[in-house]
Parts: sequence; structure tokens; C-alpha cells
Amino acid sequence: MPLIREVTTKYGLIRGLPAADPRVTSYKGIPFAAPPTGGNRWRAPQPCPPWEGVLNAYDFGPITPQAVTGKHKENIYSREWAVDDDPLMDEDCLYLNVWAPAEGQKDLPVFVWYFGGGLQVGATTEMEFDGERIARRGVVVVTVNYRLNVFGFLAHPEISVEADSGTANFGFLDQRFATRWVKENIAAFGGDPDNITIGGQSAGGMSVSAQISHPGNEGLFRRAVIISGLFIRAYPERLGLCVSLKEAQERGRIFFREVLKVKSLEEARQVPWEKLLSAALSWKEGGLWPACVDGSYLTYPPDQWYLHQRRVRCPVITGSTDNEFHVSPAAHDDASLLEYAKKIEGLDIDAFISVFTSPATRESIAKEGRVSAIDIAVRAAAGKSGDPVYAYEFGAEIPGWDDPGAFHSVDLWFFFETLAKCWRPFVGKHYDLARQMCDYLANFCKHGDPNGSNAADGQLPYWPVFTPEAPVMMSFADTVKPVHRPMDPVARLLLEAYFRRMERQ
Repeated sequence: MPLIREVTTKYGLIRGLPAADPRVTSYKGIPFAAPPTGGNRWRAPQPCPPWEGVLNAYDFGPITPQAVTGKHKENIYSREWAVDDDPLMDEDCLYLNVWAPAEGQKDLPVFVWYFGGGLQVGATTEMEFDGERIARRGVVVVTVNYRLNVFGFLAHPEISVEADSGTANFGFLDQRFATRWVKENIAAFGGDPDNITIGGQSAGGMSVSAQISHPGNEGLFRRAVIISGLFIRAYPERLGLCVSLKEAQERGRIFFREVLKVKSLEEARQVPWEKLLSAALSWKEGGLWPACVDGSYLTYPPDQWYLHQRRVRCPVITGSTDNEFHVSPAAHDDASLLEYAKKIEGLDIDAFISVFTSPATRESIAKEGRVSAIDIAVRAAAGKSGDPVYAYEFGAEIPGWDDPGAFHSVDLWFFFETLAKCWRPFVGKHYDLARQMCDYLANFCKHGDPNGSNAADGQLPYWPVFTPEAPVMMSFADTVKPVHRPMDPVARLLLEAYFRRMERQ
């Protein structure tokens, strides 16, 4: 049987290219929606028109307009993967990519990936997101471009008035639209439209939470992977990941009037995308462009999905690296610690204060009050969701002259098993770990359970469901093993306070 390089979708014929392993075909730069330009700027994605002839899906489509971080080589993320200092960029950016086994198989599980980058930057073109290694395990892999920053997350009263199917959060709407495209067309690539797993990391993990939060997505996917993207505001400092519609609209008003110098939505849509991007990047006091609870797509902050019945019910893999999103009280002595504790609504203040050494110092408070915002959220989800949660921690030794530790995002090289594309001098133990992590991910996509066989037809170490009664996480380090992780007293008190706040809302 010849290896399949062409597929026929609802929109037309697509031709792909052999991946490094010719048993996998890659299809890059497939349009899944009409260009979000002109009257489609700040509008929910619209259907892609069919094309005539053959679409040669050989190269990635343009990335979403954004700050070019590849110019700053002193930044670890620029060294790691955002290496291109002159990427192909355009407002016409709604494209996806597919890696599929080429042997003519059918009804394969599907993994749809949303990249991270704070909802401000990022792209499917980053080399760690090569889907070939996952596809070699019998999974069809799809990576999705979506609108970012001012293009994807601006809100404005005029947009709300005219909105037909979206008032804000256009990046999340793009993700949903792309996933619906996958459900309609993935059978042509050998995928099972009724066996889709969505996944993402950092803001991509937050995006997965947004998709879970929207009850209209019921039936669109069956399971979810949230990597370093589930947070709880453990201490009073604001994370700024999601704001109210009123706040988002006011920011949009100010941006139009004072920065872009336009008087209407119609006028703003006529501004060239390059000028729009430049204006947004120059507006330093405006900060980043966050998601918002718009009452349409999001009726509550997405990181609270496990507290609500109106959501997609599904098993979840979630976790973090050892060196990310740790927070401590902003206090320096006994008095300031007490005042700080009083700001935490719902907190048992006496129990909280008793955990700390007295007299307290800035150093002792930082050490004794240090918690992981992700770890607390994982435990909250496991305790409240009612669905299986598989939790992990990533603490592998990461080589390199910069001695970075297990930094935010480094586990992407391992889940996608793309270490060979990295500049770091990884050795055998790292490749062994990556193979196992990719095996777990593929198994989860297939069965909703990460356990099972590995790529060498052996059995993976057993990964149990995380529960409050049995808080067992899978440790990905020099060895792969389940570890018992009881909650420390400070984290427990903060989680209890969080639940009390949520009950009062």
C-alpha cells in the first residue's frame, strides 16, 4: 500500500510531505477559518471558503502578529525556541498543522494543541511542537494558531453591540473553531472525530481551561491536558490572567481614544495591522491583553472550571515543573505578616500565623510561606471536579551553561519528545525520560488513562489518579515513579480560604 500524502477534506484536497520518518505525513499551513482581517477583525471566526485544486500544505502559515522575542538572545525563551528574529507574520493567521500516520489507518485518537505565551506571543512554528514523535505512536496531532494580544483579546462596547457570536476572547473562539474544524475533517487524516484530546501549556493550558469552562463544547473533546496552566491566586497579589468585561471594555476605550487615535470600531478596523501592533506594544501603561469574563463564552474565570457543573466533564492530566510559579507572603516581620494575613479573605488567621517562626524575618517568611500556585490548583481540581485528575511534577536535571533548573516550559521538549531539536547537551537519561513522558501522553489520548504500554512494548510505571485522600503525583526526574505528596500546612490553609471565598460568590 502506498503511503498516504493526500487527503480530501470538506474544503478541498490537501497534499502533505513526509516527515523525518516517512511513515508520518505532515500537513502545514491549513486554513481553518476566513482571514480575521477587515470586517472580521475582532469578530468571531468565520468559515473558511473551499479552495479549488490542491492545497500544498508544505509550510507553516504566518504567525499571529506579536512582539518578536527572538531578537533578545539574553532571554532564555529566545535561546530555547523563539529563535527566529524575522518570522513570517500576518493578521491572516488562522492556520493549523497536522501530523498523521501515513499507513492508511482509521479511527486514530486525535491530540489538538494550543501553544502558550501569556496570550501575547507564541506560535505553532516553534520547534518543540513538532508532532511527529507523538504521531509515530498512532495519534493524529494537530497544532492550532490563534489570535493573540490586541488582535485576540481586546474588548470594546461597540464590539459587544454588534457581536453575533462573540463579544471578546477571540483567541479562545479561534481555538474552538479550529477544534470544530478538526472534528469535521480529521477522519480524512485517519483520526477519530469522537476521540479528541485537547492540550496546552501555560496560557495554552489556561486556554484548555477556557474550553472546558464553556458548556457548549460538550461532545467536542473527551479529555484534556493542562501543562503549567492551572493557577490559584493563593496570596492577594493579582495574577492578571482574566478580568471583568467592564474592565476589558474600558481598556479598549482608552486604547482606541488615546493610543490608536480612532473614534469608532469601523475606523479601528481600517488601521493596518502593523500600525495596530506597534501601537499596542508601545502602550506600556496598558499592560498585557488578558482574557475576560464576557458573559458569552466565559461566564466565570476559566481556572475555576472544577467548581462548576456547567462545563465539559472529562479526565485531565495536569502538573508543573519544580521551578515555576512559587509565591510567598509580601511581609518582613511579625506585624506585617499579620496585616498581610488579614488581606486574605476566608483565611484562618490564627492557624496561618502559627505556622511561621516568631520573631519572623523577611527570609523566614519567604521560606516558610512559599507555595506553588499550580500545586494548590491541582489539588483543588482533584478534590472538586469529580473526574479523574492525573497529576505530575517535573524535576529533571536540565543541562546547559545557564544552569536553568526545571524552568517553566522546559517539559515541552519531553512531552513532545523533541529533545534532538534543542541546543542543550541532553544525554541518554533525558531521552529515556522523554520517551516515557510521550508514551504517557499518547496513552492518555488513546484511552483517557496514561497507563499502559510504552514504545518498546513494555509496561510504564503505574500512574494513579490523584485524590485528596491519596495525593500521589507522577515524578518525572532521573527516575519515573509515583510519589506521595501530602499538602503542607500553609498550602492547606490557603486552599481552604480559597474554597470559602468561592462559596461566598
